Amino acid sequence: MTSAESRSTRLLAAGGVIGPAAFLSAWAVQGLRTPGYSPVQDAISRLAAAGAPTRAGMTAGFIVFGAGLPAYAVALRRFLPGPAWIAAATTGLATLGVAALPLDAGVDAAHGAFAGVGYVSLAAVPLCAAVPLNRAGRRGWAAASVVTGLVSAASLAATLAGSRHGLFQRAGLTVTDLWVAATAAAMMSGRWPRRVGPNAVR
Repeated sequence: MTSAESRSTRLLAAGGVIGPAAFLSAWAVQGLRTPGYSPVQDAISRLAAAGAPTRAGMTAGFIVFGAGLPAYAVALRRFLPGPAWIAAATTGLATLGVAALPLDAGVDAAHGAFAGVGYVSLAAVPLCAAVPLNRAGRRGWAAASVVTGLVSAASLAATLAGSRHGLFQRAGLTVTDLWVAATAAAMMSGRWPRRVGPNAVR
């Protein structure tokens, strides 16, 4: 990787820090601004619903996340073999779909479909990364990836039952967002080798 390629990769990886930070900040701040809104019982998308006073702020969070993840995916592809980068890019694109099709605008089914794709693909990112990381001898990263993916998948599946779907949604998304940010920071700082794989120099 040339120095120019290294710089561009670091810039792309920054999307994995900026996107999750903007998304987490948006739902935290906009939720606090909304009287009667419950982060335990109410979905994040309620903050971006048509007519909601917090729609602009939450939609901005969705858009920054949706743009940041594909950029991060390009950097991830340069570091990690396998389909993890595809799952990350899919997550970003699905999030842009969620932003474009808000709740209460007559497109709730399409909104839910994009959200579902985003849930599955986001949980898949660390799970898809685990095998190549383990093969490369990065066993700590691999173990953390498996735990993150399983916790995320279980939490997001739990949103389908009970009244605490807001809490489970936040848990499932946040644990994986933190994994994305951690891996992005590692790529930016050079703590990962230039290419994590069976023949990588460790």
